[in-house]
Formats: sequence, structure tokens, C-alpha cells
Amino acid sequence: MGSQDNDTTYAEFKDTVNMTAAELEKWLDTPESKEVGQKCGDGESTGHASGRRIIELLRTKKSDLSDDDFAHMRKVVGYAHRHLAQKPQGNTTESAWRYSLMNRGHDPRKD
Repeated sequence: MGSQDNDTTYAEFKDTVNMTAAELEKWLDTPESKEVGQKCGDGESTGHASGRRIIELLRTKKSDLSDDDFAHMRKVVGYAHRHLAQKPQGNTTESAWRYSLMNRGHDPRKD
């Protein structure tokens, strides 16, 4: 992909991920974070593993990001957009829906 595509991906990722690396790191240590999502073979959910990767991405200079990093950023943006479109009715403050988004660095309460 060209740099323009990566520039767009980077901007969309920064718009979508509204938690800092420190906030996300703290969140991923909570029981609520670990309880949601589809589990991988090692017992960690896909979203939780993605969150750990997002922390690395947030701490990496744009010029040091790889094509694989940009691909993961696109996955995060796509997931968040799909998940936000499926917002359940009622109070979502302590919901699996919100927690799953937070595992990927987006807290919908910050919107």
C-alpha cells in the first residue's frame, strides 16, 4: 500500500482509539477486560490480545510502523466501526459491548 493509504489508516486509527496507552494498559489489567470476548487457544480473548498490540502501536513513532502494524490498525478501526453500529439499547456503562470496545482502545463514553 502507498503512504497515502497508511496516512489515512493512521489518521482513522488515531480518531478511533481514544484511550491513551497508559489508560488501555490499566484497563487490560482489570477482571472486566479479561471476561469479555472470544477466547483464543491460550485463554486470552482476541480483543484483549489486540489491546496489547494497540499499546505497542500507540507507543511507536509513525515512521517506525510496519505494513503489518498498519494492517492491524485497519482491523481495529473496522472492528470499532462495526461494533459501534451495534450499540445496544439502555445503559451500556458496564456492558460487554463497551468492555469489548475498550479492549481495542475505544471507550464509547468518551465520545
